[in-house]
Amino acid sequence: MAFFNLLNRVEYACVCGLLNPLTKLYFCRHCMKLRCGFCVCQEVDSNFCSNCLENIPSSETKMRKNRCNTCFNCPSCQHTLSVRASIATVPLAAGADSPATEDAAKAAKGGSSSTPGPAVKQVTKKMYYLACLTCRWNSHDIGIPDQTAATGQWPEPEYPNATRFALLLEHYQSVVLHDKQERQELWRRKMPKKSQFPNLTDRTGLTASMIRRQMGWSDGKVQLKTTPIPIKESVASEEVDELPAELLHAGVNLRTVTTLTQRLAQPAKQSASVSQLYPQHKLLSIKCSLRCRQCDHNVIKSEYNPSSIKYRIALFAAYHVPDVRLVRCDPLRCEGAETALLLRITNPTINEMTVTIMELPTVDEERLLIQELKAMALESGTAASVASAGGASSGSGGQTSLTSLSQGFARQGTLIEEPRLVDRAVNGTLKLPDSSFTVNQRDDSAEFDEVVQGHQDEPK
Repeated sequence: MAFFNLLNRVEYACVCGLLNPLTKLYFCRHCMKLRCGFCVCQEVDSNFCSNCLENIPSSETKMRKNRCNTCFNCPSCQHTLSVRASIATVPLAAGADSPATEDAAKAAKGGSSSTPGPAVKQVTKKMYYLACLTCRWNSHDIGIPDQTAATGQWPEPEYPNATRFALLLEHYQSVVLHDKQERQELWRRKMPKKSQFPNLTDRTGLTASMIRRQMGWSDGKVQLKTTPIPIKESVASEEVDELPAELLHAGVNLRTVTTLTQRLAQPAKQSASVSQLYPQHKLLSIKCSLRCRQCDHNVIKSEYNPSSIKYRIALFAAYHVPDVRLVRCDPLRCEGAETALLLRITNPTINEMTVTIMELPTVDEERLLIQELKAMALESGTAASVASAGGASSGSGGQTSLTSLSQGFARQGTLIEEPRLVDRAVNGTLKLPDSSFTVNQRDDSAEFDEVVQGHQDEPK
């Protein structure tokens, strides 16, 4: 545990100049440089529920509003609710006769006639309800009826402003679609007109559009231009309902008042009473992959299966960079006397490693390094733009490229963290070793090896 608890004893400098412990850094094997959390970008790989471990596509995630349909959170303590079973006696539905009642009816027909009583038939069924194993809250507290199936459709609470929010959502979706169509139309006008002659590289000699015209079909689906859906604006009103008299005179029982966490968990209603808290659908979790901003290669990529904790790509710095620890440091003296400093360097790889201890660069040297990094980033950006322009020109010459079809396929410029000077100053003179030294490869069984002394038999 000392590897995780003593994080700030030795800090490593990232390319951007930020200092972090080794456990919070990544190593890009393509750039051969350390990367911190600001030098990598996150990408969402999959959405899943952490309780039922169900993988949900991104399109369905938007429809579900980033929540699971089958799992619920406790409205009191925000833990996951469990489905519990109970035995309940319910009246038998009309027209549904059990085998026992049919046998009784046959026996009554065979015997003497008697006047039947108005008894109501009762049937024992297994019913299910929601319960929290942490705070002992259950769905009976707020009057939610039990369900006959464990995965039943639990009733959803009705909110007073649900209709207004649905209208607002529909309005802004139409606004976004209208703006998107205007941008696409403007982009089509700026694009050069295509030649009306068929492409010579086409095997059939006719393009798809000419074939459609010869067959009497249209060139494609005619996309109607949408207009934003009008909506009634919200107007502030001076008429405000008065506070009830009970609120000013009656005593306050804090056990029946919801906390701030409970109200924020239900933003649609924000009930003030505990008796009006309803279970909420559980939020979905995500699996992210980290990508280097410099070379766009993956640094961390996990498995797609939600129940797996393994990584496909795990370029943690602790797996590739030697771990440096301060073992002993004598008290520092300002009279010019030498002080011994003992370091422990651990090689985490399976190969031998040559280590050279050098002095820290000066401020001028650091500025030169920062200028070189900026020049390299500028060169990579210009190379990407030239490549995209070349693809567009080849598409206009005959072959259709992805960038000529849509701007979304064009490679976007990477946002790289601005390099800065390392915020550390040297206030002493170090006497470094004269030469490099080699650190042996990692041996996992070394710490478990014991010195076994040979057994000597007693002399006869």
